[in-house]
Amino acid sequence: MAVLSNLEPKAVFEYFEKLCAVPHGSGNTKIISDLCVGFAKELGLKWRQDALNNVVIWKGGTPGYENAEPVILQGHMDMVCAKTEHCDKDMTREGLDLATDGEYVWAEETSLGGDNCIAVAMALALLADKTMPHPPLEAVFTVDEEVGMEGAFGLDCSDLKGRQLLNLDSEEEGVFTVSCAGGVRMDCRLPGSRGPLTGETGYAVTISGLQGGHSGADIDKGRASANVLAGRVLYSAMERVPGLRLADVRGGKFDNVICPFNVAKVAVPAGKEAEFEAFIREFDGVLKNEYAGCDEGVTLVCQRTAVETALSPEDTHRILRTLLALPQGVQAMNADFPGLVQTSLNLGVMSVEADGLHLTLSIRSCIASQKAMLCQRVRAVIETGGGTAEERSGYPGWQYQRESAMRQRLMEVYRDLNGKDAVIEATHGGLECGLFIEKLPGLDAVSLGPELRDIHSPRERLGVASTQRVYRLVCEFLKRSK
Repeated sequence: MAVLSNLEPKAVFEYFEKLCAVPHGSGNTKIISDLCVGFAKELGLKWRQDALNNVVIWKGGTPGYENAEPVILQGHMDMVCAKTEHCDKDMTREGLDLATDGEYVWAEETSLGGDNCIAVAMALALLADKTMPHPPLEAVFTVDEEVGMEGAFGLDCSDLKGRQLLNLDSEEEGVFTVSCAGGVRMDCRLPGSRGPLTGETGYAVTISGLQGGHSGADIDKGRASANVLAGRVLYSAMERVPGLRLADVRGGKFDNVICPFNVAKVAVPAGKEAEFEAFIREFDGVLKNEYAGCDEGVTLVCQRTAVETALSPEDTHRILRTLLALPQGVQAMNADFPGLVQTSLNLGVMSVEADGLHLTLSIRSCIASQKAMLCQRVRAVIETGGGTAEERSGYPGWQYQRESAMRQRLMEVYRDLNGKDAVIEATHGGLECGLFIEKLPGLDAVSLGPELRDIHSPRERLGVASTQRVYRLVCEFLKRSK
């Protein structure tokens, strides 16, 4: 039985539940892409699916709107697959277990993927509606937005006629996003050689209980990164217990998520076990004190474990020193939009492999020169530590347009429906609008969406009433687009 069948708008939540029933993490979008094509076929609409699994669906204007300017409805199909520490769901093969209390929708023990399947569901509901008047619609569903906007980068836009883009990938109702940061990923490696233990005792050091969150939307909330804390804890432990050797350290799956969990393995010199364990207990208290109020669940523990090989003391010192020196979090605030983060970076993924420590960072800025500067800084730190750093998946920012007829019309519709003005904001998150503006000269764009909380985490939830209001707003906007 459908879990969301009693929610309104009925068509939106019906499509949303069908989309959530299939796996659709980044890099695993073929099934959901085919599902969208299937919906287009059922509706008898023109569609296109490319080699990347992007999908475009066209629907002509209703009577009286045939010659109106087309509107592009846009969102992405992929989601960040996050789950609780104890969840055994295989998110590469299984759909989500949805739940609702009538106020919110969530997925049991996993992220919901409302970012951004709610956009796809809304667009499909609009395409399926046979009674609502609207201009020609071009629904564009992209893939792999969460891992570098690969779908939008590769999408051929030559057959898109619209020059009004309604991006449905924002998470705060009543806020119209009109500018966003550009970004880039950096893949770094710090080499290290391994050798057998020489009488040391193995320990697993675990950092858990952190909130995590989106590296764009939540980077200014003071939340701790388990990866960054791991570097600090292990460096401090090495100072307290000289000769400590790093055997392994692993944290994070996505560079654009503030890492909530990290496990490291170390080899402690014989006779120093009690001192090491005492240090971990002390530092647990230090972290709880520092993050009280913003990440009070932080927990640092250690337990003995089997360790067969580890990096040399010299490589351990060099690697941990480099980790400690890497910047993290907010680097500059924006002067034009008070409270907006202008430049930041996030150490999202780290792991020890056969050839050393691998790191992946997400760097964001709405100022291209500051983004480049931060890449320089990371490269300088890594290369000083004897490593290498490479950039990939760079994407452009979206510059604020002072004049926008589309934005003005949306503002008027919102005011008429809600009796108050919408808020115009820029975001430190990355949106695909910048890429579409590059590909479609003259494009006017606005991003909006319903209330989504704690995206990219198992606590993610979607507001039901908010979804209804935003859908009504989009419908009314299309009605007035004649």
